[in-house]
Amino acid sequence: MSDLHAVLAAALSRRASLFDALAAEGTDCFRLLHGATEGAPGLTVDRYGSVLLVQTGREPLQASPEQLAEVVERETGWRLTPVWNHRPAFRREGFEAHHPAAELGPRTAREGGLTVQVDPRHGGLDPLLFLDLRAGRRAVRERARGGEVLNLFSYTCGVGLAAAAGGARRVDNVDFARSALSVGATNAALNGLTGPWHRFVHEDFFPAVRQLAGLPVKGRRARTRTYLRLAPRQFDVVVLDPPRWAKTPFGAVDVVRDYPSLLKPSLLCVRPGGWILATNHVPAVTLEDFQRVLERTVEKNGRAVESLEVIVPDEDFPSPDGRPPLKMLLARLR
Repeated sequence: MSDLHAVLAAALSRRASLFDALAAEGTDCFRLLHGATEGAPGLTVDRYGSVLLVQTGREPLQASPEQLAEVVERETGWRLTPVWNHRPAFRREGFEAHHPAAELGPRTAREGGLTVQVDPRHGGLDPLLFLDLRAGRRAVRERARGGEVLNLFSYTCGVGLAAAAGGARRVDNVDFARSALSVGATNAALNGLTGPWHRFVHEDFFPAVRQLAGLPVKGRRARTRTYLRLAPRQFDVVVLDPPRWAKTPFGAVDVVRDYPSLLKPSLLCVRPGGWILATNHVPAVTLEDFQRVLERTVEKNGRAVESLEVIVPDEDFPSPDGRPPLKMLLARLR
C-alpha cells in the first residue's frame, strides 16, 4: 500500500462512528480525507452520494483516482465513481489540461434526508454543496420552524433548503449568480419544497440587504445601474455566509478588513429575538477576533447579543489545534 493509500485508510477508520451518525441523519455526502490536517496537504477526498470527488489545489494528483476508490471500497464497502478535479490556486493552468471531457450525467446525494444536486463537473470548479457548512445548515434547520429566513450569499441555497425542510414559513435566498440559484430552485423541487414562500432572489448583496434593512443603496453605481426594488423587512433567522473577497458593482466584499460593512445591514434585518448565523472562512482570522467584530458591530447599531454559540464543523473536517478555518457564530439578538 502506498503512503497516500495508507493515509486515506487511516482517515476512513477515524470517521467510522461519524459515518454511522450521518447515515442515521440521512446523509451520504461528507469528507473522507481532509489533507491539510491529515497528512496530504493540497488534497481532499469527498463522498457525494455515488461519486468519489478527489480535489487537488497544489500539484496534480500523483495517484490514480481509481486506486483511491478501491481503498474506499475495501475499507467501507462503498463502490463509488471516482472523479478528479484539479483546482490550482493560481488559475494559470486550464482545467481541460488535466481533465478530459467526461459525461457523468446528473448526480444527486442526500443530506439530512434531503436530495441535492452534486454534479462534479458543472460550469464552475467549486462543488455544488460545501460540506464544511453542514453543521451550520443543521443549526438553521433546528431554528427555522414557523419563522422567516433570509439566506445571503446563498450560492446553491443549501441553507435555505434546510430551513424550508425545518418548517420555515418563508425563505428568501439571495445571490448574484443566476446559475447557483437555479441549482437551489431545482433542489427545492426535488424535495417538494416549492411555492411563493420559497424565493430565489437574483441580486447583488449590497442593494438587496441594504433595502431590506431600510438603508439607502450607496455608491456611484446606485444611480446608474438598475436593481431589484425590495421593501424593508425583518426575518427570524438571517444567514451571512460571504466569500473571502469579491468586487461587485455596488461595493467590495472583504471579510478580513471590512466585515462590519456586511454585518451591519444584515443584523438590521433580524427581528428582536431572532438569530444571525455569520461565517468567516479565512484561516488568518481567529475566532476571538471574529467574535469581537460581531459583538462590536451589534453594539454600535443599537442591538444586543442575548446569546452566542460557536458552531463547529463536523468531525470530517478535523482541526488538531481547535481552530478550524471556517468560523460560524450563531447569535440571538435583542
